[in-house]
Amino acid sequence: MLMPLFGYGMKGCFLSKGVNILRMEKKLPIGMENFEDIRTEGFYYVDKTGFIKELLQNWGKVNLFTRPRRFGKSLNMNMLKYFLSYGCNSRLFEGLEIAGETKLCREYMGKFPVIFISLKDVAGRDYRSARNMLSMVIGREAMRFAFLLESSQISEREKKSYERLLQIEETGAQEFGMSDEVLAASLQLLCSLLHKHYGKKAVLLMDEYDVPLDKAQQEGYYDEMVALLRNLFSQSLKTNDGLYFAVLTGCLRIAKVSIFTGLNNLNVMTITNVRFSRCFGFLDEEVEEMLVYYGLEDKFDLVREWYDGYCFGNSRIYCPWDVINYIYLLRAEPYALPKAFWIHTSGNDMIQKFLEKADQSTRYELERLVNGENIAKRLDQELTYQELYQSIDNLWSVLFTTGYLTQRGTEDGEIYQLAIPNQEIRQIFIRCFFDWFRKETNKDTVSLEAFCGAFVRADAQTIEKQLCSYLKKTISIRDTGAKKGSKENFYHGILLGLLGYRGDWRVISNAEAGLGYSDILIEIEEEQIGIIIEVKYPAGGNLEAGCKKALQQIKEMDYEDRLRQDGMETILKYGIACFKKSCRVILERQ
Repeated sequence: MLMPLFGYGMKGCFLSKGVNILRMEKKLPIGMENFEDIRTEGFYYVDKTGFIKELLQNWGKVNLFTRPRRFGKSLNMNMLKYFLSYGCNSRLFEGLEIAGETKLCREYMGKFPVIFISLKDVAGRDYRSARNMLSMVIGREAMRFAFLLESSQISEREKKSYERLLQIEETGAQEFGMSDEVLAASLQLLCSLLHKHYGKKAVLLMDEYDVPLDKAQQEGYYDEMVALLRNLFSQSLKTNDGLYFAVLTGCLRIAKVSIFTGLNNLNVMTITNVRFSRCFGFLDEEVEEMLVYYGLEDKFDLVREWYDGYCFGNSRIYCPWDVINYIYLLRAEPYALPKAFWIHTSGNDMIQKFLEKADQSTRYELERLVNGENIAKRLDQELTYQELYQSIDNLWSVLFTTGYLTQRGTEDGEIYQLAIPNQEIRQIFIRCFFDWFRKETNKDTVSLEAFCGAFVRADAQTIEKQLCSYLKKTISIRDTGAKKGSKENFYHGILLGLLGYRGDWRVISNAEAGLGYSDILIEIEEEQIGIIIEVKYPAGGNLEAGCKKALQQIKEMDYEDRLRQDGMETILKYGIACFKKSCRVILERQ
């Protein structure tokens, strides 16, 4: 007799003869890029094996897929490796879409020598260290094929050439591993040797191909890295008789004149292409099914608002990283609000550089985007890393290709209607804007000193005049594209950034006080002065009414109680109302 099983996170299912037991929910694959582990260790998997079918039916000699970070590029490449490689475990694909394509499976599954390298860690601070990292990445992959040293199909001279690929251990010298010449020819050699051993041409998979160039541009050795990669790609992708086909992935499409010179067999699939548009990222129905599986279907609208909105080709796409992380959070905290998970996956220097280059006209366009509008821009999707930050026009293109902006339609294939895809990216823009605004305002210490001092002097008129001046330099949150609380939080954040200049004050945001939480409390201990600030965004722009409502809330919620308990003798209460780039300040003194 089967006994019922009980435990956290378990759901009912039926076995034969109507026996009802419980099964453990599948684990969430946070940050996992190994297809075999996901399929064998009880992780939830969104079936993207349709990518294999579409690729095998439409492949070119060299196929390049560009997608923003955290949209499943590495997992798809790893999946492709397991499918094509000799010794493929077909059970990994049971029940998945590709398993129904019996002809493709017979022709391709487990039929190729596959070389798989990821360049995501080739990011040295100088050329030598980056070159050595690349040498180690390729050398370690070459070690997987140690049987070539015993192959009867390969000559002794070729075996000696292969042994050079294995010289990757650090010896203490500045440079170790392969020479530049051996490194440039390494992948071509490996393909050739595998072709001779198996009698079958090799498949080359290269993940995050553009990371070395990104880092090289940042650290100042770009020309050297371009030269090395140009030679590597030319020999492995252009003049390589042992190559069946190659697949590359990255965030940006790098101009042919940079590293793909002379490569005329490049099949590029960017985020604007319809083909393969459903293969990276999650679709609406996939997210809904996942939420239902974990009993979170009531969160669907919230997940859509925060993490949907990307347009790849003609498909609306969710960011997988965000969806998985939010579900993980909800399983522990059922009432948890969405967070900007994507911002922590890498730096957001791109937006900072954008803001630094932006003039008043560009900041107005940014303001329109933050408020949910579209702007029309001509985009160039084929740039070199040296060109990325040369002009604001190039930065629009980079923000688009890296996922900070998405398309809402195109006019002629070059002019796109750009928009911020979702609430998460909107919050990232606002956060980066606050950082930029703080740096800019901190340059004028005289104005900041006068502004902060006005709060102590009970000079509401100066506060109002100075704050209006600051608001004219910012973007503003208008009626469209933002909820009331979000608008108030925006102006709240601006005030915090300005008041934070006074490091000797105790400035507390959303402080528990009296019967609730005040927007901003300030304690100036030496002078025993306490300041309460309540911010409102009044409907219809009635600033006077907004200030009075703020002061009434301070009184009714007894926010001053906390300041009294902390020993503040003089209490200054400020009701501040903001609407677009205007503000009103009313003081009530205790």
